[in-house]
Amino acid sequence: MTTLLQAATTVALPPITLTADNHERLSRLADAAADGMSAEADFLAREVDRAVVVDPERIAPQIVTMNSRCVFRDDANGSDRTVTLVYPEDEDAAAGRISVLTPIGSALIGLAEGQSMSWRTRSGERRVLTLLKVAFQPEAAAHETALMH
Repeated sequence: MTTLLQAATTVALPPITLTADNHERLSRLADAAADGMSAEADFLAREVDRAVVVDPERIAPQIVTMNSRCVFRDDANGSDRTVTLVYPEDEDAAAGRISVLTPIGSALIGLAEGQSMSWRTRSGERRVLTLLKVAFQPEAAAHETALMH
């Protein structure tokens, strides 16, 4: 039974994409946080290291970047949640602003709509989330604004 549960709560690592700016800043953040938040910093560092890096103007609008507002489903209970992915200093859980240094934040960064990602809660429980929609992405908004002018 344990094997079935483990298989149901683990997914293959999906490909992820980061902008060059996000990649650089997140690399520094993971390094700086390695002492105090080693598990969270390690997860973020692994995600940053495996990401495909592109120029900000080339990132697809359905990919989660920093300061993106997105909707994801917790596959364990089927509930949907809308959050904005932010740097730790801008975190406000009550306002739906989650830090990239949280397990959910590190799981979301770089995901494209429709992709699923497994992650571990701070208590060690394995969970899976699925990105349903990127409702706002700063790079896409900047591109739209530039086209209008």
